[in-house]
Amino acid sequence: MTTLAPVLQAFFTERLMAQRRASSHTITGYRDTLRLLVGFACAKTGKTPSALDIADLDAPLVAAFLDHLEADRHNTVRTRNWRLAAIHSLFSYAALHHPERAAVIQRVLAIPAKRHERTLLTWLTAPEVDALLAAPDRGTWTGRRDHAMLVLAVQTGLRISELIGLSHGDVVLDAGPHVRCMGKGRKERATPLTGLTVAVLRAWLTENPGQAHDPLFPTRTGTRLSHDAIEHRLAIHLATARASCPSLRTKHATMHTMRHTCAMRLRHAGIDVAVIALWLGHEQMATANIYLHADMEEKERAIARVTPPDTAPGRYQPPDPLLAFLESL
Repeated sequence: MTTLAPVLQAFFTERLMAQRRASSHTITGYRDTLRLLVGFACAKTGKTPSALDIADLDAPLVAAFLDHLEADRHNTVRTRNWRLAAIHSLFSYAALHHPERAAVIQRVLAIPAKRHERTLLTWLTAPEVDALLAAPDRGTWTGRRDHAMLVLAVQTGLRISELIGLSHGDVVLDAGPHVRCMGKGRKERATPLTGLTVAVLRAWLTENPGQAHDPLFPTRTGTRLSHDAIEHRLAIHLATARASCPSLRTKHATMHTMRHTCAMRLRHAGIDVAVIALWLGHEQMATANIYLHADMEEKERAIARVTPPDTAPGRYQPPDPLLAFLESL
């Protein structure tokens, strides 16, 4: 067996699982990336997966794989860069155990992330939030569940994975009401709840009592909702809300849009960006700067304080035809 197979196995068992204690989402993403890379390398080299060596995954092949992701699999640049980060993580680990392959490894690590356009954030205005929260049919069990889940998502800005992982024991509705969640990097945080959210969750928990470890927003069978199921439920309610709120028809909204909506509501309330970063569980404070860029009201207040230049608009005067001819030579 070549050097690649044991390094790949140790990367998952020792580095990701034992040392970093990576989440199941991270391990799944890295697994899918490296499975795609190995399959691509086998097709290019004609070797079986267990016969591949680190030298076979050189920089030209990895670069061709990244182009394949965009051209053939139609991945976005963000996805391409995320796959490259997973490959870099593997090769950084391989560099510690196989210094004799340093030349090949360093060339792969030198492959840069691809730059891409960054569009402004999409978030929901207050009327749009009201229309969305009114969309679930609260005459049904699933409607009441979805309504409670959306109220919590808009107010707390929890990630969809954090919503899925919530249990009954994570919600405190007595003195100092808050919800606890385990976010990225296995960082636990507590987010305070407003009176409206407390009332909605108290009604939901009264109707659906359970043990501390039971899912807060379960399926009909009592299991946890999946990522796709939550997005599907949101799409249904957005379709209903668009009938009463025309501005929603031009917006593509996902559960992550609820997170941006929470952040922008905090920003419009005058909350400092550093506090928003802590509220949302960002690993780096600079990540929350995207909400400064998207805050048009903040920019309008800034330009209102600036004295405009003392100049009058001029009127265009075409040049004399003869001088125009001479200047064009």
